[in-house]
Amino acid sequence: MAEAHTKNHDYHLVEPSPWPFTASVGAFIMAIGAIGLMRWLKDDTFHVLGLNVTGWGVFAIGLAVILYTMYAWWRDTIREGHQGHHTRVVGLHLRYGMIMFIASEVMFFVAWFWAYFDASLFTGEAIQYARVEATGGHWPPAGITTFDPWHLPLLNTLILLLSGTTVTWAHHALLHDDRQGLKWGLTFTVILGVIFSICQAYEYSHATFTFADNIYGATFFMATGFHGFHVIVGTIFLAVILGRAAMGDFTPKNHFGFEAAAWYWHFVDVVWLFLFVSIYVWGAGATGGH
Repeated sequence: MAEAHTKNHDYHLVEPSPWPFTASVGAFIMAIGAIGLMRWLKDDTFHVLGLNVTGWGVFAIGLAVILYTMYAWWRDTIREGHQGHHTRVVGLHLRYGMIMFIASEVMFFVAWFWAYFDASLFTGEAIQYARVEATGGHWPPAGITTFDPWHLPLLNTLILLLSGTTVTWAHHALLHDDRQGLKWGLTFTVILGVIFSICQAYEYSHATFTFADNIYGATFFMATGFHGFHVIVGTIFLAVILGRAAMGDFTPKNHFGFEAAAWYWHFVDVVWLFLFVSIYVWGAGATGGH
């Protein structure tokens, strides 16, 4: 009887899980709450089935459900790995999943780059369709004081490049079973990620334009702002990996969680290089030195 249930394949048939359902419910609640939050910020109201969902409460509930689902789902995945379910075949599929996720993120940023270059290269169309009469037919629009790319943006570039070096150091340390090198490399990477976010917040506080001013401000803050959000997510990701490493997780042969975090961080690095070159350097106006 026992032989009939013996596992003779490399695949992992997961147990029934509630987390896909709770994730869907949380996302739906958060979407409804986001509308109520935006209406509230506009001093308006929003009702669903006769209920007033204006404000931040519903959004906070949905966000809490999503965050708990993320924690519980990844906790189960880590437990499955410790139980030996992550065979070479399963590990390969996990890597395929991460690769496809990063590919979807690439296309996400392609949209923002597309918007930026469309507005900057075809200013006439931008004036006609996006109601940005202040462009004056050139890019950046008239009256926009852009950031000097060779000051704070360059410093942020060096910070991210250095963080890519430290996370690679941590990876090599893990492959050689150097636990101290792994923890120190991750620690420096997390610190550099926090410093980058602080510098970007400082930069935003000194911007002479806003998101709502014109299409330059909209495309600038959408592209760099979403990248900044990804930096924050990546920093949290690496901080969790650092905590797991401190507790003794990961071996030279079994460390997909670390690899996923490292891949994500390198993706963030590469996107920033494109942002720096295209938006800060190429898109700098005549007043970019101010």
